[in-house]
Amino acid sequence: MCLRKCEVRDMKKLTIKRTTRTDFITYLGVIIAFIVMTVLRDQGFLTRSLTGQLVPICCYISMAVSLNLTVGILGELSLGHAGFMSVGAFSGIIAAMSLQSMIPSAPLRLAVAMVVGALFAAIAGFIVGVPVLRLRGDYLAIVTLAFGEIIKDLINCLLVGYDSNGLHMALNLTGSKSITDLNLESDGIAIIKGAQGASGVSTYSTFLAGAILVMVALVIVLNLVRSRTGRAIMAVRDNKIAAESVGISVTEYRMIAFVVSAALAGAAGALFGGNFSQLSATKFDFNTSILILVFVVLGGLGNMRGSVIAAALLTVLPELLRQFSDYRMLIYAIVLILVMIFTNNPQLKAFFARIKDRFASKKEVAADAQ
Repeated sequence: MCLRKCEVRDMKKLTIKRTTRTDFITYLGVIIAFIVMTVLRDQGFLTRSLTGQLVPICCYISMAVSLNLTVGILGELSLGHAGFMSVGAFSGIIAAMSLQSMIPSAPLRLAVAMVVGALFAAIAGFIVGVPVLRLRGDYLAIVTLAFGEIIKDLINCLLVGYDSNGLHMALNLTGSKSITDLNLESDGIAIIKGAQGASGVSTYSTFLAGAILVMVALVIVLNLVRSRTGRAIMAVRDNKIAAESVGISVTEYRMIAFVVSAALAGAAGALFGGNFSQLSATKFDFNTSILILVFVVLGGLGNMRGSVIAAALLTVLPELLRQFSDYRMLIYAIVLILVMIFTNNPQLKAFFARIKDRFASKKEVAADAQ
């Protein structure tokens, strides 16, 4: 009996070591990629368009990691992730532009904008999650899709300005109002102009901030997955009835995953919004949600490192194919189809699993010999 307990304890230690090593490899890969891209950018090896893609790439990576928490770990299909991104983007822009005189430091304003964006997106995630998480499967996907479209339409009707008297807001539901109806003082600034979106934004997002956000998203999600809470979330995913029978609160743990995912999407949206001088709600439509979902599926459900790689490669691929202007989207579609086929081929999965096991057995033999 004692020998059995020792074997179980040794297996747990070995599993922890493997997951810790895997996580640190992921962190190290992100750090190395950031250093390499920074050097290439500073030395002038990157084109102007590719340099401009560095911050959006970080945003899409963070979005893919956060959505993988909902789709891969929780096991629920969400098609409204772009809605949380838009909440974070526009709330972050409002916070950053309102605090220009109080916080002249752009990095500090960016940090505040990301915190505000994450907070408002988390609140939106909680409000949406209360009724939505009672649904499953296709019904959940449809409702989250509707949420994303509702958020886009609300922002298209939103008028926001700031002056010495504070923030001024109005909803232009009938189309009869304009920014002048906010009655701003002479020192006032128009932040969001309805369907025109946010304009006149002094960009404040940086590649360094994007890399930090990616690291923060990975640390939060991976540590959550490895924790007791993460195991409870996966238990709910695998068998809801069995999880309830052992005392796991299904609603609570589903809500935790959903809100954390929404908060990370909001932070990514705030970073994304600070990268453009003009931003409209159409940037966060249904196509954006599908694009993030494609990153998650191609990277592998529950595989955070795969999400990072897929988001980075598929975001930069259209820019790399720009010289094939007439055929680049066709090539892009073919690449997507081939990757989908190869990543979901059972024979290829079995082949790579055999290779992995062979290398693992060789390492164990070498360790025993020493």
